[in-house]
Amino acid sequence: MQKATSQRLGTVLLEKGFLTAENLETALAVQHGKGVHGKLLGEILVEQQFCTEEQVLECVAEVYGVPYARLDQRLCDPKVVEVLPREYVEQNLVLPLFKVRETLTVAVAEPSNLFLIDEVTSLTSLKVQIVAATCKDIRRMITALPNSKVFVIDDIIEDADAADVTLIEETIEDIGDVEEIAGQSPVIRLVNYLIYTGVKEGASDIHVEPAERYLRVRNRIDGRLYKALEVPKHLINAVTSRVKIMAGLDISERRLPQDGRINVMLDGRRIDIRVSTFPTSRGEKTVLRVLDTRAVSLNLEELGFAEDILTGFRHHISAPNGIVLATGPTGSGKSTTLYAALNEISSMENNVCTVEDPIEYNLPLINQFQVQEKVGLTFSRALRTILRQDPDVIMVGEIRDDETARTAIQAALTGHLVLSTLHTNDACSAVTRLINMGLEPYLIGAALNMVLAQRLVRRICPKCKQKYDPPRQIRKALERMGCDIPEFHKGVGCRACRNTGYRGRIAIHELFSLTNDEVRDAVTANAPLSTLRALSEKQNPITLRQDGFRKVRAGITTVDEVLYVCGEVVDAPEQPRAAG
Repeated sequence: MQKATSQRLGTVLLEKGFLTAENLETALAVQHGKGVHGKLLGEILVEQQFCTEEQVLECVAEVYGVPYARLDQRLCDPKVVEVLPREYVEQNLVLPLFKVRETLTVAVAEPSNLFLIDEVTSLTSLKVQIVAATCKDIRRMITALPNSKVFVIDDIIEDADAADVTLIEETIEDIGDVEEIAGQSPVIRLVNYLIYTGVKEGASDIHVEPAERYLRVRNRIDGRLYKALEVPKHLINAVTSRVKIMAGLDISERRLPQDGRINVMLDGRRIDIRVSTFPTSRGEKTVLRVLDTRAVSLNLEELGFAEDILTGFRHHISAPNGIVLATGPTGSGKSTTLYAALNEISSMENNVCTVEDPIEYNLPLINQFQVQEKVGLTFSRALRTILRQDPDVIMVGEIRDDETARTAIQAALTGHLVLSTLHTNDACSAVTRLINMGLEPYLIGAALNMVLAQRLVRRICPKCKQKYDPPRQIRKALERMGCDIPEFHKGVGCRACRNTGYRGRIAIHELFSLTNDEVRDAVTANAPLSTLRALSEKQNPITLRQDGFRKVRAGITTVDEVLYVCGEVVDAPEQPRAAG
């Protein structure tokens, strides 16, 4: 059916002169090639820049026998839009336009999606007539709706002029002025630009912080902060207020921290941004946490696992009961690893439930619950409730207190597999941390199956990677550690990596398995940490540092990066000598 539709679409595009026969042949070859699953011909034509989105949709509409419309405000009745829930409209890109008697006309970007049309019919109890419109037009119309919480920034001008930033000269004195200025075009464009560039550069966080003479913007990329922009001081309150307006926060409250959320459409995909404000001596600091699902792989094999560690990890996440912990500092990728684990083990035969704060990524076949402490729905209370939902696998976003830890152990001992995270320096320290929370060692020994310690190290930029001779201090440090590395690589810096020599990150791991009676007896007896580490190395000799050095030998990262992440200190390095 899809093949026949593609052929009809190609024929119509050729007839209208929107496409050449050569380009059509190329697009069809791409569609039927390896690694391309389920992509429509129209999507490929737009990606390859053979046609515009408008040209493709005009011909798709003709193929399916529906009208094609270029949307504007005159076509949309604001009252009719409310027949569908706003969230449904934003997530499915279906826009109610007008109603004549019992017939509702809606704009859709995929006229072939019969399931969507049936859903709209069911939700509205009206006869539905569709018109085809581009995704871009539908998003633009949704953005213009009253109280819309989705902001479209596809059309942002990348090189914002300095003049746009300095248009506002007056001093901002009261909240009314700030709100008015925050709604003016230059400030809107500036905030859009900050978000746009942050997402494009792969930033995990965007820091907007007031300094003495300006507003400083820094992006956290690959775990490190880099300066992105400086904004004139008189725009500090206006920029902060604009972000608050987008996140639905109270712009009049400047003395207390606030948390909110922004949904952004960028490059045709939805991106969630968590907003946190905090008052400082110079004004409010704002941090925007970017949750971009396309930037994260939820495939265990792509997360940097060595084969021996991955085999052990998979064994434990397939167990019918017990606790599996991922440990490490904030930002070490623990949650991503657990998401990937859930993604691998979830199926129609399993009831998988999560308790999270916040829910970072939505996964199919998984029931995800958001903690809401303001109404008393804490981790422990939500976990107790989930236990009455007949779960097979439970993920707890983080074990923060004694009550949550005890409930998780009870769940593990009563036939459930529990996955969670804990903040510790290494894998064995998780036992000590749980004991310090007040848990009895015998409960930990009975319930805990495995602890995975994890860190993220930066990858060497592949475009400027080259061999080099490291400083003498590095070689001496490696000798003391008994590590032999025949060749060393680093990135010399280029435009692709912002002259840092690194691009992207990969995980290093350490596994502590409670797979035999000797280890469980040691935990139950509250053995010292040194004993647990000795037993762990006896079973799994690869530590975080050693796993990092394996990636150094493979030319993936550098010795400096591994030593930095693992907390190793060496003498001040000499200037490196280029090989040859």
